[in-house]
Amino acid sequence: MDQTLLPVHVAGRQLAAAAYGPPDGTPILFMHGTPGSRLQQPDPQVLDTLGIRLVRYDRPGYGASTRDPGRRIVDAAADAAAVAEAMAWNEFTVLGYSGGGPHALAVAAQLGDRVKRCAAVASIAPMDAVGLDFFAGMTEGNVEEFDAALGGAEQLAALLDPVAGAVAEDVFAFLASLRADLPDEDAAALDRPEVASAFADSFVEALRPGAGGWIDDDLAFCAPWGFDVDSITVPVSVWQGSTDVLVPPSHAAWLAQAIPGAEGQLIVGSGHFGLLDRLPQIYTWLLG
Repeated sequence: MDQTLLPVHVAGRQLAAAAYGPPDGTPILFMHGTPGSRLQQPDPQVLDTLGIRLVRYDRPGYGASTRDPGRRIVDAAADAAAVAEAMAWNEFTVLGYSGGGPHALAVAAQLGDRVKRCAAVASIAPMDAVGLDFFAGMTEGNVEEFDAALGGAEQLAALLDPVAGAVAEDVFAFLASLRADLPDEDAAALDRPEVASAFADSFVEALRPGAGGWIDDDLAFCAPWGFDVDSITVPVSVWQGSTDVLVPPSHAAWLAQAIPGAEGQLIVGSGHFGLLDRLPQIYTWLLG
């Protein structure tokens, strides 16, 4: 089920990727959340039933991928192209979840001749988005994290380095602390053993080398992304849970309006983690 691809080389760096599902399935590139890694097993039955070959890769600084300090959101396009070439994909679709959403949109904007469709799931919007109150409706913990990122790499590292250590020591205690700030829908999702186990595996691998990837993600979110979302020409679907407090629904509303022709899918009664129950529907949309 899990085929690790090492190494994928990009400009002297190494990326680690894992492929899931039937080898002859339709290609989908999955951009993980923040933090996250390649090692979050998808449901094999869903991939087999829909005929999907799904690839996740560690963004720079996470897991087994070389860190790339100063990276921008737009730089994800070159990494995605390298992974696609390693898979011998001429065309593919891309899905970005949470912190992976902006990176998926970058791939759609920069590689539009190869990307057939893009799904942005619980994705944050640009911090400088005109007309968006970026922090409205966001948990106190996330606001604190973004405030630290705005203060610079040193301040952010002081906040996140201890968290990476805590995850290494007891990832389920970390999940419990995260759960405390969530609405009932998301708490219930994390109470499901298969969901908790999947995120635990992903978080442990993501932060195994330390908080570098997480730090670089947050710094990139707070800086100009390096492309305009209104330049995207491929079909985009923006999926959002109505009770999400990690990435508030206003972010999805802004993206759906700013991206030409984008479809907005607001799932009433779903939160940030519970939205992943909609993955079969999202995959089906990506398959066209």
